[in-house]
Amino acid sequence: MDSSALRAEFPVLRALAYLNAGTDGPLPAKAAHAAAAELQRAAEQGRARAHFERRSELAGELRREYATALGCDAHDVALTTCASEGLAVAIGGLDLREGDEILTSDEEHPGLLGALIAARELHGASVREVPLQRIADEVCARTRAVACCHVGWMSGRVAPAALADVEAPVILDGAQGAGAIDVDVHALGCAAYAGAGQKWLCGPDGTGMLYVSPSLREHLRVSRRAYPNLSDPDAGINAQLHDDARRFDSPGLSAESLACALAAVSVLAAAGWAAVHERGRGLAATLVQMLSERGREVAPRDDTTLVSFHSDDAPAESALLAERGNVLRYIPGRPWLRASVGAWNDEEDLRRLLSSLSA
Repeated sequence: MDSSALRAEFPVLRALAYLNAGTDGPLPAKAAHAAAAELQRAAEQGRARAHFERRSELAGELRREYATALGCDAHDVALTTCASEGLAVAIGGLDLREGDEILTSDEEHPGLLGALIAARELHGASVREVPLQRIADEVCARTRAVACCHVGWMSGRVAPAALADVEAPVILDGAQGAGAIDVDVHALGCAAYAGAGQKWLCGPDGTGMLYVSPSLREHLRVSRRAYPNLSDPDAGINAQLHDDARRFDSPGLSAESLACALAAVSVLAAAGWAAVHERGRGLAATLVQMLSERGREVAPRDDTTLVSFHSDDAPAESALLAERGNVLRYIPGRPWLRASVGAWNDEEDLRRLLSSLSA
């Protein structure tokens, strides 16, 4: 991989040490241009049949690119607006009853917690939180599903591989996994995997994906149905759902968002997924060493692209770092700053962050 060429795709890196892909990734110039071109086409040509055929074509291409990033077939991938929507679709579609247990971890993002709260309040399910590293061992007879992060958004820890062997369906929040590290949903053994298009895949806000295994797809209820979900929408009240994961598609994805996301993921795919993952993890490991030498305690983590480290006043220091040209975030409720390190970064970004830290 030509790391300099990849870096040159992202205009924001000319001015900032951008270390915030765990929130929103840097946007490639090609992606911005692709979105603008779709809007210009709509402005000049109107939005009639050709417009919607174009939107369908873009959706099919993006679905294939997302499937490659997840290591699965395209017909098992739904297009969503974010990881949170995918999680809501997967968890909300389970036939949950009073007393059913959903097992989760103690370091989940609100994007997953919201779906769990809904399952508890709307269906009477119970939600039990356990440490992420023990979650596979905590599955019991009452466990109707396991729902947790693939990569923890706070620490960068990875869910235990033993989850592939549990009997209950496993629903993974892949917001910090897809695009950041190698993902093979079949090796993970998960029933569903929800990813984000705007984070490590560097697409626009309002894009995401949901892998649903064929075995879960047969049983997952689809309460939200609209034109894109139906195989024969002209059949009126007798219209049927698609047989594949398109039945879970978000109904309102725009041509410009699809084009933007497709251009962004294509930039990374052209660099080579294995190289993108290796470089991101390698730079993160370098940052860990630099922080340790600086005397900053790094939170327990695995070989991922997230690096959380101690700060006496994380919100204030995050703001100060921003003034000095470093974009990263703090973790609410914990004394941590979090750097998200991608293949588009370089050692100079890391040195700039270190030189900007408080003493």
